[in-house]
Amino acid sequence: GASVFAAGRDGSLVRVDDGKVVWKVNAGQPLSGGVGTDGNLVAVGSPKGDLLVFSAADGKLAWKAKATSEILAPPAIGDGMVVVRSGDNRLAAYDAADGKRKWLFQRPLPALSLRVTAPPVIDGKLVFTGFPGGKLVAVSLANGAAVWEGTVALPKGTTELERVADITSSPVVSGKTVCAVAFQGRVACFDLGSGNLVWARDMSSSVGLAIDSRYLFVTDEKGAVNALDLVSGASLWKQDALSLRRVSAPALRRGLVAVADVQGVVHFLNRDDGAFAARISTDGSPVMAPVQALGQSLLIQTNKGGLFAIEAE
Repeated sequence: GASVFAAGRDGSLVRVDDGKVVWKVNAGQPLSGGVGTDGNLVAVGSPKGDLLVFSAADGKLAWKAKATSEILAPPAIGDGMVVVRSGDNRLAAYDAADGKRKWLFQRPLPALSLRVTAPPVIDGKLVFTGFPGGKLVAVSLANGAAVWEGTVALPKGTTELERVADITSSPVVSGKTVCAVAFQGRVACFDLGSGNLVWARDMSSSVGLAIDSRYLFVTDEKGAVNALDLVSGASLWKQDALSLRRVSAPALRRGLVAVADVQGVVHFLNRDDGAFAARISTDGSPVMAPVQALGQSLLIQTNKGGLFAIEAE
């Protein structure tokens, strides 16, 4: 709804409704993973691997559980489960009612991998998440079994550094298509049910992508925003005027594509041709968290701790 939940590294956790603080609590320890919520529960993670789940209504601690290592990604909540990706690239699901661990999923990892702060994505009875080595995996929410595994990118090169081809951003889902992008790899779309590859093209991104019914938008590693045709993967436009500004993943609202940068500026691009439509400054500090949708607005969280709701008109 209109509620926003945000966390700070110092352990603070806050609920804001229409710009007004409803409650603010302290988790009692530093936090390293952002907020996951379904509107009833609010989940955060700590550097020591503690999963802390609070009531969304009043901010009271509901339960606490332990993951296998530090939690860098916001937990995902859905269908009675809280799903957590830990820093050792394991995926674990906990019962939303009492915190009992239901299953643990892991797969073989390369010698070198990037830190991942992107949450898994729950869609229906499946959990989608990307892994080091360029693999997108669909896991059953019920029992943690791998339903299918798709290859977004294949590691290439002679050194371990050259062979890093990790999916460090969240996959995106539209209809019966799920898409993901890998660092030093490709962007690829798969059939949601079978895992069959629909198309793939070379592109490197560590921050991520956004999707609607027709287009796929990707911020590449140089800071250029790319629009691709969702059906074929064909390039529609590329806006590279924000090069080297450490641009965030895109977010979509009202025919505009929004990205935020290292100076806290939010840029709005026209969805159809990539032309600049507007820009607005926040507090001058970097926007490292993904831009979130909030009704018809966009939600920005800056490194200084500012929360901004910006309406796209």
